[in-house]
Amino acid sequence: MSFDAHDLINLSKYPIHQEGDQRDALLAQIRSRLKFDGCAVLKGFLTQRGIDTLASEADSVADKAHRSYNRTNVYFSADDETLPPTDPRRRFFDRSNAFIPADNFMQTGALRTIHDFDGFDSFIQACFEEEKFYRYADPLADVIINSAVEGNGFPWHFDTNNFTVTLAIQNAHGGGHFEYAPGIRQGSENFEEVGRVLDGTSDKVSVLELEPGDLQLFRGRYSLHRVTPLVGDRPRYVAIFSYVEEPDMVGNPERTQQLYGRTLPIHWERAGRRADSYID
Repeated sequence: MSFDAHDLINLSKYPIHQEGDQRDALLAQIRSRLKFDGCAVLKGFLTQRGIDTLASEADSVADKAHRSYNRTNVYFSADDETLPPTDPRRRFFDRSNAFIPADNFMQTGALRTIHDFDGFDSFIQACFEEEKFYRYADPLADVIINSAVEGNGFPWHFDTNNFTVTLAIQNAHGGGHFEYAPGIRQGSENFEEVGRVLDGTSDKVSVLELEPGDLQLFRGRYSLHRVTPLVGDRPRYVAIFSYVEEPDMVGNPERTQQLYGRTLPIHWERAGRRADSYID
């Protein structure tokens, strides 16, 4: 079964594919928000049919999710005993989450119909105002769905991708709030402020509640963020579209194994290819 993006995206409210005053005003609004705190939300980006169709697609492949239960720091790196115990790199938290890898979504399915819609990528690029802007080339992670159930959440972390775009599909009955500390490592690691966020003493944390159909643009490589534990028996689904500053980039093997339970030859062939020197 194939889909028409015009039935899934609320193009009357968000004419992302049409040049003109309405699109220009929308871009100005989003850019202002991104400059303010690295996060912008397009409320009601999907139609109700789009929400329902994506929820059904997520349900149909939910059993393909890789569920992991482990302890991780905000950088997804191994412990370094040469550092003080209070260093953020040595502070580990329980992580319980699941991701449905990208290779489970058909080209003709609803999720990729939205992702491949003419004007989607160029609109996102225009929002971020980035000259170097590429789809993540990782065959397991260019577009995925985060699937979470009661008790699951995602502890504080930084993204490996510079630009992340998420689409809320279905919420749990409770919990699942998105909390973030905007731009706290823009230009430097800023370990002291990272530590305050982990301690719960930082005044730089914002809270965001996303509804099904909302599209979020986020600079997650520079902003520490987490998802609070879920409540209730309804799973939470969020699609994640990933973009980077360099072509042909994929995840490093260690983190790919953590998130998806497997790696592909391409992850080892391109290991270490990264445009910056931040800890992942």
